[in-house]
Amino acid sequence: MLERSGMFLGMNKLDSAKRCQVLKALVEGCSVNSTARLTDVSVPTILKLLVDAGEACAETHDYMVRDVKSRRVQADEIWSFVGKKAKNTDETDRACGMGDAWVWTGMDADSKLIVSYLVGGRDAECAKEFIIDLASRLKSRVQLTTDGLKVYVDAVEYAFGADVDYAQLVKSYTSVIEGQKRYSPAQCCGAVKSTVTGSPDHAHVNTSYSERLNLTIRMQDRRFTRLTNAFSKKLANHVASVHLHNFFYNFCRIHKTLRTTPAMAAGITDRVWGVEDIIAIMEKREAPVAKPSGLVPVRRKSA
Repeated sequence: MLERSGMFLGMNKLDSAKRCQVLKALVEGCSVNSTARLTDVSVPTILKLLVDAGEACAETHDYMVRDVKSRRVQADEIWSFVGKKAKNTDETDRACGMGDAWVWTGMDADSKLIVSYLVGGRDAECAKEFIIDLASRLKSRVQLTTDGLKVYVDAVEYAFGADVDYAQLVKSYTSVIEGQKRYSPAQCCGAVKSTVTGSPDHAHVNTSYSERLNLTIRMQDRRFTRLTNAFSKKLANHVASVHLHNFFYNFCRIHKTLRTTPAMAAGITDRVWGVEDIIAIMEKREAPVAKPSGLVPVRRKSA
């Protein structure tokens, strides 16, 4: 059975070479439809592969990115949406997962490793869940910097207690002229550094690396590109895409300033991973598990 030119090894399963071709297109910023045209694989098959790859990446990130030796961590949120923007949704849409979908990211400022991330709302509940996970992956006391979002304060206190040097960087922006549409970020006209907990070094209170990460996400994951129709239509696909791209960023993509991957810089791995490694993880998860027969051998009595 053939999937256009992609050979199936079974029902709805591409061979490793075709899977590699599809995932490489996705992580380099191609949309699903353009990937379908480039690889000659149908859209439903690409989406199924994306979800499977996302689950494999999330599972691997969960057990590998632990006990991170970090000194400074920056946290930020990046806006996206699924299906339609929140202002255009009703109760039925929101029940289906449509609306704003913020991605929370916690990055090690030295290795540029994405230590923790979460897809959800921009509210206190998601902030708490995100910071708890971030704290659980750090080996020692760190200096944490966030923007001025108020929900961070209670979340950091709950997750870290007093065992953190935490500061907020509150930026001021120029106002938008009434009736004028703005397609570029507002100009920053000032910033105030404020200590929340502990004794953070104000020379390192900034969110520049996490904000640069937001740009990388928008450039590498087509679903985050503004003013296009490439946005996610289903929440599950959106979450899977975040898993895949964050894992690729950590383990496979060589950082220009580091000249290595963030995972290598953080000491999590000793080599540069490739898309082939992601596929190997997927195939290992898909391998059938041998089940016991349930038969108990009967010993015959000797005559």
